[in-house]
Amino acid sequence: MGKLIASVGNVLKEKGYPGLTIANISKDAGVDRKLIGLYFGTLDKLVETYIRGKDYWVSATMNAFEYFGNSPEVGSRGFLESLLLNQFEDFLTNTEMQKILAWQICEESAIMSEMSQEREKMSALFFAFADKELQGKDLDLRAVVTILVAGIYYVVLHSVHTKSTVCEIDISTPEGLDRIKASIKNILGWAYNSVEEPVG
Repeated sequence: MGKLIASVGNVLKEKGYPGLTIANISKDAGVDRKLIGLYFGTLDKLVETYIRGKDYWVSATMNAFEYFGNSPEVGSRGFLESLLLNQFEDFLTNTEMQKILAWQICEESAIMSEMSQEREKMSALFFAFADKELQGKDLDLRAVVTILVAGIYYVVLHSVHTKSTVCEIDISTPEGLDRIKASIKNILGWAYNSVEEPVG
């Protein structure tokens, strides 16, 4: 099972999503193709198992749920900042997830549609805690996070696929990375500070 799951990633990196066939995966794994049906039922279930293991937001949001469940007094800003900065670094280095996201955007896929819906359900767990903290305050945190997540995805995919800068920032350099990370922190700071109660 482990060989087959790992081979999904190998094939994805080498051939992209069109190459995710039973023949290619079983050949890469060096096992009989019948084992896919035996262990996973279908090719789609095998691919889904692989994606679940790689998806940053599914695991991160579950960690958020556990974290806030155990520490309800801890604010959402710091945790969200950490979540987004880690997502940026993870996505920048994870070539498999880059291909998975491109697949999700460019191709109609029942698997990716289901994963997207699952991400939405998982993110609702985090936002439930943030909503309590921000109740009565005029901050659309979902919209802010949407823009930040989309920006992270775009700037990474743009840089990887075109090998060029975005707005004259080169994220393949430490300086470029630091500028994006600092701006993620600043944007969250501006958003949260905009609804903080004035002192005195």
